[in-house]
Amino acid sequence: MSDVSNNHEDPARPPSGTLRRGWTTGACATAAAKAAYEALLTRRFPDPVAVRLPRGLRATFDLAETRLSEGSAYAAVIKDAGDDPDVTHGAQICCVVTPGRPGSGVCFAAGEGVGMVTLPGLPIPPGEPAINPKPREMITAALHDVAGDFGVTPDVLVTVSIPGGQALAEKTANARLGIVGGLSVLGTTGVVIPYSCASWIHSIHRGVDVARATGMDHIAGATGRTSEAAIQVHHALADRALVDMGDFAGALLKYVRAHPVPRLSVAGGFGKLSKLADGHMDLHSSRSSVDVTQLAARLAGLGASPELVAQAGTAVSAGAVLAMAADAGLEAALAEAVARGAREVCRASVAGAADIDVLVVARDGRVLAHVGP
Repeated sequence: MSDVSNNHEDPARPPSGTLRRGWTTGACATAAAKAAYEALLTRRFPDPVAVRLPRGLRATFDLAETRLSEGSAYAAVIKDAGDDPDVTHGAQICCVVTPGRPGSGVCFAAGEGVGMVTLPGLPIPPGEPAINPKPREMITAALHDVAGDFGVTPDVLVTVSIPGGQALAEKTANARLGIVGGLSVLGTTGVVIPYSCASWIHSIHRGVDVARATGMDHIAGATGRTSEAAIQVHHALADRALVDMGDFAGALLKYVRAHPVPRLSVAGGFGKLSKLADGHMDLHSSRSSVDVTQLAARLAGLGASPELVAQAGTAVSAGAVLAMAADAGLEAALAEAVARGAREVCRASVAGAADIDVLVVARDGRVLAHVGP
C-alpha cells in the first residue's frame, strides 16, 4: 500500500507498458531495522539485507546509510515505489535500534517525520507512533529471526524516522485522520502495486472509522476540492466529517454499508455525478465515461424540445449538455435530475446503512442541486 497523495485531484492515469512494482515504507523499515539490530549484536551491518515479507515473498535492500555507536545502531534504506505515484518515493526510511529493558520485547517509537496517532478509530490507538500493525509484525518477525541466529532475546526499542516526512504528510490525508507530525508507516504485503490506488481507498476507510469513533453522525464524501468546500459550508460540517472520496464512490458506499453512519452526503461536479447516476462506482475518466445520450433522455423527461434533446445526444461532454440546458432555462432541473439519479444509486448501494443526500456543484462552487433529507 502506497502513500498516494490524497489531495482531491484525480489520480494520475497509468502510463502504458509494463509497470514496475516497488516496496512499501513498512518493507523498507523492516530492512533498516533488521540491519541495525544485526549490527547492534555483531558490530557489522549486512549489506544488502534480505527480509521476509508477507505471503511468502522475500526482498533484498541496499543500505543507504549506517551508523554504529556504543548503545545503538542506525541504518537507512531509500524507498523505491516502482512506477507508482507515491509521495514517499525516494524518501529515506531510517531505523535506530537500542537495547530495551529485559522482557520488553520489540517496542516502537516515532522519530523525525513519522506521525503520532491522536484520534480513535485507526488500527493503532491514540498516543502511539503511526506505524501500522502489519509493518510492526514484519519488523518484529525480522528481529526475532536475527535474535534466533545469535541465541538472544530481542528486547529492543525501534525508532523509525523519515527525514522530511512532516512536509510530505501535508500531501496525504494524515492530518484529517488525526495523525500529526509526519507520515504513517504502511504496507500490508510489503509490495507497492503501481496505480492500485490502495492507499486512497485505505484512507477512505480510515476516514469513516475516525469519524464514527469520534461521534460524527453525519459524514460527507466529495469528488474534489470545490465540491468538498461546498458541502462543508452547506451542512456546516467539521473537517473530521469530510472523507476524501475522490473518484472512488464505490469504495465509500461499500464501506458505509458495512460500517453504518446515520447520514452520508455525497457531492461532486455535474459530469462525475452523472456517471454515478448511471451506476458507475469508479468515476475516473479512464474507467468510466459520461453517457450524453442518458443526459439527453433526462432532458426529454424534463420537457426539453426535440431539437435540444438531439443536440444533447451528440454533445462532446457533460459540461456541454449542462450549458445547453442552461440556455434553455433547464440547468437547475437537469442538475436535480442527475442528483436524484445519483442518490438512488447511493441508497441502493448502502442498503439502508445511511440516510443519503446529494449535492451537484458547479465549477465555481455554486450548489446547482441538492436532493435528499
